[in-house]
Amino acid sequence: MKSRAQSLCLVIPDECAGLRVDKAVTTLAALQEPALSRARVSALMAQGNLSLSGKPATDASRKVKSGEVYTLVIPPPEKAEPEAQDIDIEIVYEDKDVIVINKQAGLVVHPAPGNRDHTLVNGLLAKCGKTLSGIGGVARPGIVHRLDKDTSGLMIVAKNDAAHQALSKQFADRSLSRTYHALVWGVPSPNAGSVDAPIGRSTRDRKKMAVTAKGRTALTHYKVIKDFGVASLVECRLATGRTHQIRVHMAHIKHPVVGDPTYGKGAVAVAGSLRSKRTAEQSRPNKNLQEYLQSFPRQALHAVEIHFVHPRTGKVRKFTSKLPKDMTGLLRALGLH
Repeated sequence: MKSRAQSLCLVIPDECAGLRVDKAVTTLAALQEPALSRARVSALMAQGNLSLSGKPATDASRKVKSGEVYTLVIPPPEKAEPEAQDIDIEIVYEDKDVIVINKQAGLVVHPAPGNRDHTLVNGLLAKCGKTLSGIGGVARPGIVHRLDKDTSGLMIVAKNDAAHQALSKQFADRSLSRTYHALVWGVPSPNAGSVDAPIGRSTRDRKKMAVTAKGRTALTHYKVIKDFGVASLVECRLATGRTHQIRVHMAHIKHPVVGDPTYGKGAVAVAGSLRSKRTAEQSRPNKNLQEYLQSFPRQALHAVEIHFVHPRTGKVRKFTSKLPKDMTGLLRALGLH
């Protein structure tokens, strides 16, 4: 029989008045569901599953008042083990410890709410069976790092726990290196530099990341490969691995990634106030070209290189990937190819 969602009615008592919503709800919910953690409550709030007087309550820091009545909806548990599914995956390299893949844009890396199947993990399970490492939970077997759904390029996957631990350590000590190419609006000035700005969850929109003083350390090194005036091809090297790091950092310096639906707002204004040393006539963007760039259906971001120390042999391995057709099409329109 299929499980149903559970609904908890939580009335704020006098002794809880003044507490943060997430803490108060966790305290009261634990009386009915002892296994419900504060992290789980926060996740449910972010998903819109907590309401006050029929309206979503998503601000975890809001102070509750005595007598308020909250409703917390707990969805039925999802199947823990992802299913193996036949999905087209380009494997660049494979041995008994690791797999290096060239992920296509549009492919989600691991199962999550809204994307329970047809992910990279489902495809890897079909190709590798149960040999993938399970560190990090059964929902993410073998996944040491990830790429956003609409970011393409190179990823490394562990096939056993020893490889997973070794690669995770390399991510932590930054001996594993990743390089991306991005087409961004305008031309960064200076042409080479670093963005050292902490990244955390946005206080305005919990679904987005942002540069914030309370965020985690984030460092991106960049250099302009080609200046097109209206846009530029930029190489980005990650020194840290925060969620949406390149997209957030490039938007932070006013040069968002072309096609970015989340952090690319204001791209037209950016294109109109270029930081290029060209004359005004040379800098003026072609209207049709600008509209073409604006219509690009994903963030123009590709992981072009990854290098790491092989967990078994100790040798440095480096793999590279050419830009996909959709991005080379943009460069042709700009006159590079």
